[in-house]
Amino acid sequence: MFERISRSIELVKTSWRILMEDKKLLAFPVLSGIVMLIVIATFLLPLIFSQALLESATGSVIGIVLLFLFYLVSYFVVIFFNVALISVVYAKLQGRPMTIGQGLAAAGAHLGSILAWTVVAATVGLVLNLIQERTGFAGQIAAGLVGGAWSLVTLFVIPGLIFEQKGVADAMKGSLGLVKKTWGESAVGSLSIGLVFVAIGVVGFLLVFATFLLNNLLVVFAAVALYIVLVAALAILASAMQGIFVVALYIYATTGQAPAAFDRGLVEGAFAPARNVGGTI
Repeated sequence: MFERISRSIELVKTSWRILMEDKKLLAFPVLSGIVMLIVIATFLLPLIFSQALLESATGSVIGIVLLFLFYLVSYFVVIFFNVALISVVYAKLQGRPMTIGQGLAAAGAHLGSILAWTVVAATVGLVLNLIQERTGFAGQIAAGLVGGAWSLVTLFVIPGLIFEQKGVADAMKGSLGLVKKTWGESAVGSLSIGLVFVAIGVVGFLLVFATFLLNNLLVVFAAVALYIVLVAALAILASAMQGIFVVALYIYATTGQAPAAFDRGLVEGAFAPARNVGGTI
């Protein structure tokens, strides 16, 4: 347990060091966030100012179609900038510097693959959302478990699409194969970065909650505003660091060689071979 915690900390440190060496990687999650705010405003404002649209967005077929369109556009934005980030990270870890513009151009060169994967991912996201909204607590748990499993088996889809020029179906099969090949009993590497930032966010929330005890409205408003900024910053940092680590894992999983910036033992530890249970892997 302590060894895994120590390894997680080292993985975070390495990803953080790489990010600090190349801060332009932060531009991609920032741009993604800005565009997502525009998308959200585009979908929400018509609903707010149109009672008919607002009523149609609550349970009808038209509402489901609108929700799917929102998922489609928002997923496309996130995936597009994720492709740009991963392209730049991949080039960096191979010693080939790439600019922000080149990263965006690389994403633009894969618009067909991005759109195809967006349709699949948005459909799954919509189905899981409908299950959560229309079922009881058990259904919400089931949707959460399915969502977690989906995230796991599609971990390497985007690298497969852009680095191996695969179609969506082949990229999904390839991702599942790499996960089966390298995933161990715990996803130390893929979870550690998220857990660190969640922990920071929880501490920040507790500090904000503590300000309510001061009975000072100005202090409370200031604390809430700072917390919103903190959450946004954490999301940006986590996205960039996760992109760095996923690419490192992909390189190791496909070549057997850890990128020079990462300690081989750390990467192998994050994706330790699964134990043989009952004669099967």
